Amino acid sequence: MDWKLESDVNDWLKEQFRNIGLQKHIDYNEESAMSDYLKEALKGSAKTKNKTNFGKPDFHIEKYKIPVIFENKLNIKKLIKETKKDGIKFDDNSISSFAVNGSLHYARNIIASEKYNEVIAIGIAGNNEKDIEFKIYYVYGSSNDTFKELSKVKSLNFLENKETFDNFYKEAILTEEEKHKILINSKDTLKKYAKRLNKLMHNHNITAPERVIYVSGMLLAMQDVKKLGGEIEYGLIPSDLKGSLSKGNRDGELIYNHISNFLNEHIAEHTANEDVFIKIREKVERKHELMLTSFRKIIDDPQRDEEIKVDKEVAKFLKVNDRKENKTEEVKASINKQIFIFIYEYIFKSIDSFGGHIDIIGEMYSEFLKYALGDGKELGIVLTPPYITKMMSQLLNINKNSKVMDLATGSAGFLISAMELMIEDINNSYGKFTTKAEEKIVEIKSNNLMGIELNKEMFTLASTNMILRGDGSSKIEKGDSFDDKFENIIKEFNANKLLLNPPFSYDENGLPFLQKGLDNMEKGGIGAIIIQDSAGSGKGEKTAKEILKSHTMIASIKMPIDLFQPMAGVQTSIYIFKAHEEHDYEKPVRFIDFRNDGYKRTERGTNEVDNPVQRYKDILKIYKAGKNARVDKKLWDLNSVCIEDFITNKGNDWNFEQHQVIDIKPTEEDFIEAIGNYLSFEVNLLLKGDLNNEI
Repeated sequence: MDWKLESDVNDWLKEQFRNIGLQKHIDYNEESAMSDYLKEALKGSAKTKNKTNFGKPDFHIEKYKIPVIFENKLNIKKLIKETKKDGIKFDDNSISSFAVNGSLHYARNIIASEKYNEVIAIGIAGNNEKDIEFKIYYVYGSSNDTFKELSKVKSLNFLENKETFDNFYKEAILTEEEKHKILINSKDTLKKYAKRLNKLMHNHNITAPERVIYVSGMLLAMQDVKKLGGEIEYGLIPSDLKGSLSKGNRDGELIYNHISNFLNEHIAEHTANEDVFIKIREKVERKHELMLTSFRKIIDDPQRDEEIKVDKEVAKFLKVNDRKENKTEEVKASINKQIFIFIYEYIFKSIDSFGGHIDIIGEMYSEFLKYALGDGKELGIVLTPPYITKMMSQLLNINKNSKVMDLATGSAGFLISAMELMIEDINNSYGKFTTKAEEKIVEIKSNNLMGIELNKEMFTLASTNMILRGDGSSKIEKGDSFDDKFENIIKEFNANKLLLNPPFSYDENGLPFLQKGLDNMEKGGIGAIIIQDSAGSGKGEKTAKEILKSHTMIASIKMPIDLFQPMAGVQTSIYIFKAHEEHDYEKPVRFIDFRNDGYKRTERGTNEVDNPVQRYKDILKIYKAGKNARVDKKLWDLNSVCIEDFITNKGNDWNFEQHQVIDIKPTEEDFIEAIGNYLSFEVNLLLKGDLNNEI
């Protein structure tokens, strides 16, 4: 018998709960009978037009590590609304009328509240108990596409108890392959946005160094200011900028003042404990003063607060009802507001949408900033792609006990990747969200990550980047790593891991940064540097010789030529060293050819051509096991891409090609191929009637 009411679908779900032993008010609840915490997370997600109440999914479960929400609909046709072009629809009608659309809407809003990082969303629709369907989704962010369907799960039995849910959860979460694909896809999307943003800024005469400040400053201005008493000053949104020219109310001043308030509360938060107050307050204040000096560029030019014709890049975000009464008059907004709108709509929303998945948002943010700098030439800076910073961190086996140093910090990409691995190891060791894990995460962010950056814009960028990651900015220093004033700071930090991409324009391509870092690490520490490989083939010979007197070269990895696109043709290698062990020339070094990493990079984007995800997993195995690595033989000819060979004390033979043996002796296959080519040539001549002429 067909169901008549939506409550019939609800009754069916209750029966499923009973069958697996779940009890109402103990294991699950309906609509508004939820915890205050979940109610707070759902505020603003009500499906009504005004969205002032909190949303109320039909059912919810809060007993496991992440919430599970259900939305039910009568009629199986009401399960999901989607199109081939747009995917699942999130307009108001689709959200209120379709089960999957509604459940995903609630889940995304829960994550947007920052109270949860993940949610399981389930949509159910049916005509009767034999004609009913459901779809289950793992939701990991608040944007339209930050979820994945768990199509292999065919029942609700995974909800039976903690053990069954934990097993389900392990299968539900993003795999490394999925994260890698999200990163690459996001990078290409953000690259397009960054080019458009650069053009917008160029059109308004904003220089490259200023663009860095605008991006990082405006992202800070969009953050909520959480005060010690619990009061929240919400981050700025585009409608807060009114185009006023009165003192204190100019758009640039509003942005700058919110940044200042954010940083002041940041000081209060990190010096609330009397034991650390005296020790770090002065240092934190000095750092924030340096940052605010950079951010003053946003308010230095009052003309940027005068309303002008709106650029086509942002015109669509200014509603018709924001116009003057004369609707034929063109829409106007200040330069500062126009840039703010672009960053808010295309960048902030993308970054913010990934909730607490720091491994993704950190990489997205860093990748955006790489392209926001254009090609970096105006600043003399080339930032390392985030998937490379991650790979290098993995090569060094960074974990919860690591102390990581970067003496040419740039945007802090290496420190972010290191921090991700450290947090992952902490969560695996102590359990995610446990008191021990949270305490350890605070500790490593405060004490185990150190960076030094000379360029003032990049210092501001790095500090902002780490603050937005939950704050590993404590030991980000402004200055020259070779300045005597940092000698004790570097030595006392006593790093056991070193990650570097030094300025290519520095003496010997930046090789002295590696020497400085290795000399000031603990004995047995491991350091990795990505550098123009001319540094290891003669250009850095002086420093290279000195390094080998005190430190051991472990491996050299040749990287793709197009890695630093758009600066195509920059040939780089990664050199890996063990600190404070003089190089033993009777032991071989492992040379690896990673020029084929599976990607083809062009101005238009990054394309997968040869199993890149698998290759990045395999390179870690090859680094560890050499020719004995357990990798797919169809992807790798280990005899040709991995060489064990000796180096000399001259410091000019550190690159793969210098140890590569090219066999010029023809093989039987070469002979067969040559004969085939000759016969093909003769046949072609014959077909053209030219054979006799040739003879």
